[in-house]
Amino acid sequence: MINKERLLNHFLEYVQTDSETKHEAAMGRRVAEDLKAMGLEVITDNAGETFGSDGFNVLARFPGELPGEPMLLSAHMDTVVPGNGVKPQIIDGVISTDGTTVLGGDDKSGVCGIIEAVRVILEKGLPHRSAELLFSIGEEGGMRGAKAFDASLLKSKCGYIFDSSGAPGKIIVQAPGQMKIDANVIGKRAHAGLAPEQGISAIQVAAKGVAAMNLLRIDEETTCNIGTFTADFATNIVPDKVHIFGEIRSRNYDKLVAQAEHMRDCLQKACDEAGAKLECDLITNYVSYKIEEDSELVGYLKRAIEKIGCTPLVTAGGGGSDANIWNQKGIPSVVLGTGMTKVHTTEETLKVRDLEDTARLALALLTLE
Repeated sequence: MINKERLLNHFLEYVQTDSETKHEAAMGRRVAEDLKAMGLEVITDNAGETFGSDGFNVLARFPGELPGEPMLLSAHMDTVVPGNGVKPQIIDGVISTDGTTVLGGDDKSGVCGIIEAVRVILEKGLPHRSAELLFSIGEEGGMRGAKAFDASLLKSKCGYIFDSSGAPGKIIVQAPGQMKIDANVIGKRAHAGLAPEQGISAIQVAAKGVAAMNLLRIDEETTCNIGTFTADFATNIVPDKVHIFGEIRSRNYDKLVAQAEHMRDCLQKACDEAGAKLECDLITNYVSYKIEEDSELVGYLKRAIEKIGCTPLVTAGGGGSDANIWNQKGIPSVVLGTGMTKVHTTEETLKVRDLEDTARLALALLTLE
């Protein structure tokens, strides 16, 4: 029932609209214009101002007549770098780029799928559930658009977030929370050749602290990693400062906090032993969520997936998404696969068939009785 040619053309137009994180304004204007042209009420906000973006979240209301509480259908408009000047190509039913940029199927496949489903409903006059369509900014930069969005504007009682690799039919019912560790180890500067014993090497202290940490895969629910260990001094200077930046992820909140505290404590012990000073912030970026597989939300979704001839695959995710934020804000939500592959790389691809199935799934969610 979807218009395959139109869907593909709009996707190609969308991915050629530059929208790297913090520069989503052009994409936001295009999406808002398309929704208004369909006769929908459209609301934009000033979310970009909260994190230095020129963009804004786009919300459209889509009232319906079928029974059931309103649902949220959502996808994000921003892409990672390099995402400007995308030159899409289609070979044997697979959309890719010329290899110089990402494709932007993450997450314009979700954006296009949702919008095409609404177009079909309006054209065919199909009975449908009430829905709110939300297209966010800053997802790749830490879900900042969703965090800044005023959730009091939403009436939805459940959410379907089209934003994952894996073919349509994939359902992520559980995802980790994330904390950041941002630390400075402060030692004492001295001349490394004349009086090294008068200094406290921040590099030596920080290295001892990091070496004592349990890192990478902690258990089946928890991971952590140090991404930055920075000091830049001449070789004749005992370095007096090291910056350490890392992350902790876990689907269990207690484990998340415990691992973050363990990492901080390792640094603190090393500092105490050497007479150095620790400046350390543990920052909660987003919290984990878990939706039970036997919930009404997932059951309805499985029916919709089966309706379009796909097979439901219920799984846990390893990364954060806007779904973490909507769950935190009181809207139970899951993440859905749209077929994107090798996301965040210049080898990113998307099958035309998966793009079509994404639109079919959005249509089924809205029209299922």
